[in-house]
Amino acid sequence: VMKSGQYAYIGRKQKKRDFRRIWITRISAAAKMNGMNYSTFMNGLKKAGIDLNRKMLSEIAISDPMGFATLVEAAKAAL
Repeated sequence: VMKSGQYAYIGRKQKKRDFRRIWITRISAAAKMNGMNYSTFMNGLKKAGIDLNRKMLSEIAISDPMGFATLVEAAKAAL
């Protein structure tokens, strides 16, 4: 019972880490489809003043590719 509690505690921390890794992978793939890499895209968004978290960027990349392409163009313009 004690071990299961420790594993559950560790699992809750790992879940957050895993989701962040998935979001970054999705954003990176969508950015590469639009001609940018992940780090340049995120830097461009920061310089453009667009403050979206990785979870929302990942959802936009999946559900609205044209909207994501608009974000990529805004990031390119800010660089």
